[in-house]
Amino acid sequence: MKIHKIQGDLTAEITSKIKDYCSIDCEMQGLKPDRDKLSIVSLTGDDENVYIIQPNKDYKAPNLVSILENEKILKIFHFARMDVHFLDVYLKTNVKNYYCTKLMSRLARTWTQNHGLKDLTSEICKVKLDKKYGSSTDWSKGLDSISDNELNYAAKDCFYLKKIKDSLEKILKRENRFDLFVSTMNGLESRIKLDKAGFKDPDIFEH
Repeated sequence: MKIHKIQGDLTAEITSKIKDYCSIDCEMQGLKPDRDKLSIVSLTGDDENVYIIQPNKDYKAPNLVSILENEKILKIFHFARMDVHFLDVYLKTNVKNYYCTKLMSRLARTWTQNHGLKDLTSEICKVKLDKKYGSSTDWSKGLDSISDNELNYAAKDCFYLKKIKDSLEKILKRENRFDLFVSTMNGLESRIKLDKAGFKDPDIFEH
């Protein structure tokens, strides 16, 4: 795994290399988009390179946005509900054609309650993630101030998503639930709109 630090936006050369899919993870200052900044976007479109992008203060990243809005490129997230919301608010982008591995896991792996990225990476990829940096890092500090351990943390949060997605997709198709997953993804856009409008859990469809 090669980590590339990028300030502002992807180059046109890198953007042109993202063809069929990319895996994406976001690091924020917190979990409230109206208060907390989008700090880091980690992205990979192959089995080798991970791009750690720190947007500039104006959040102008046209090359990154062109990937997010390209319907021909599948974007793979874990907990897309949060990441897509932040990308929408800060990059002013309408992310298109994306999967969420957390939702895939909940529909496919009904034998367990463990659907976190750490659980999926351990079970499917046989890799143990050290999550201690995620809850203790100021991701908005200067890119050069982010340690190698922190960079590795951010990179690994997207690096294994393609393999996880492929494995879960096989289970969903085996159990005849893939169409249900696709339908659920179609509804996620509405769930994010509800989040943006201030309608949080519990489910508004409850009695």
